[in-house]
Amino acid sequence: MKKQNPDFEQALEIASFWCNAWDQGELSDEVLADKILNLLRKKEGARGFFVISLLSDSPLMDRLPDPLIFSLREEGEHVIDLTIKNMAMSSAMAIFHKRSNNSEQQHSSERIRQRCIDLLRLLEAKLVKKKLDTLLEATEGKGKDVEFLKRWKYDEEQINAISESIRSIA
Repeated sequence: MKKQNPDFEQALEIASFWCNAWDQGELSDEVLADKILNLLRKKEGARGFFVISLLSDSPLMDRLPDPLIFSLREEGEHVIDLTIKNMAMSSAMAIFHKRSNNSEQQHSSERIRQRCIDLLRLLEAKLVKKKLDTLLEATEGKGKDVEFLKRWKYDEEQINAISESIRSIA
């Protein structure tokens, strides 16, 4: 499973393989952290890892091993940005699924949201706060993250859910 520059689809496969191996006890926390760190260093690799780890039923993101926390912290701003965006999107999607009476998808979005919140609490606090403040400002129609919220066409209730998620971290 060596791939230096995986595209998104390959990153999904690689992340799934390593997370499953860890779940089965075939990889130590340290080996998993090293492998994930290599994925995190590339944009598509990081995206693939977060899709797999946040969506799966694996307990990985619910009880993050210390070596993996260190790897996630090492990648700093890049990981924080992805985690915040995933938190925002899952907060908004939980509202969407609730409106659609899709409790299974609502629960999945809420779990992703909580996993992101828990991870953000473990990352570099000053940088997390700075990035969260930028997104919070966007929920009020100001700043550089406004385009992110506009792109997804979130309505007022969804934006309020994003704001609540941000405030729950402080």
